[in-house]
Amino acid sequence: MTLVILSLGFWLVAYLLNNWLANSRWNASRWVRIMVPAIFGITVIGVWEGLVRGLDVPSVILPPPSAIIARFASSTDVLWTDFVQTFVKGALSGYFIGTGSAFLVAILIDRSPFLQRGLLPVGNFVAALPIVGTAPILVMWFGFDWQSKAAVVVAMVFFPMLVNTVQGLAATEKMQRDLMATYSAGYWQSLFKLRLPAAMPAVFNGLKIATTLALIGAIVAEFFGSPIKGMGFRISTEVGKLGLDMVWAEITVAALAGSAFYGAVAMVERAVTFWHPSQQN
Repeated sequence: MTLVILSLGFWLVAYLLNNWLANSRWNASRWVRIMVPAIFGITVIGVWEGLVRGLDVPSVILPPPSAIIARFASSTDVLWTDFVQTFVKGALSGYFIGTGSAFLVAILIDRSPFLQRGLLPVGNFVAALPIVGTAPILVMWFGFDWQSKAAVVVAMVFFPMLVNTVQGLAATEKMQRDLMATYSAGYWQSLFKLRLPAAMPAVFNGLKIATTLALIGAIVAEFFGSPIKGMGFRISTEVGKLGLDMVWAEITVAALAGSAFYGAVAMVERAVTFWHPSQQN
């Protein structure tokens, strides 16, 4: 019970400190914007540790962060092998294939009203299909190695990227298009000099959505068949053995990889769309 009281006291002190920082006159400074989420994260971990140990929660229900960190440190070789199999081979390859092909198809759709009316409704239908229904089929088609996981990722990221790109290409105003017409600009000149730059915020919105879908798709696809490695494989087998500390270690790797991937795309977006009002802060 002492640990529970200390945990609640720690949470209260951290809350008051974070509240003071967020409302102080330095709240717009860089170090405060870093400190506030850092304090929040440390608070969550500290309260988690104290409550789990203070209430004697069984490790098969929820292991303490210290046990997860210890398992993480002792299993780095396994975690690295799973990371390469799931993220590098499955998620990244499917991400680049899916988003790249969606971008090219979006340009074709923009060029053809027939495709715009015919393909987009089909795309919305396919995007609504549950992954637990399509993943087993794709695993049977492409085998149990990373190729089937990449195929699942392609199916998940293709249509969100396609819809965002098509909407972005239609984002220019009529006055801007008329101005390009007065300069005798052809379709491709107007596309590369006006419409593609204007579409970049929507394109990067699709790319950022796809970063989360790619990792989720690759992990879930491994539940339906994979070699004896991969995040999804490890999570499913460790759950069966009640090794929740290893499950949380894999979740930590996935969270870190997904956050870094999203952050990398956001940094590229900031460099490419520096002119957009959303980046003026």
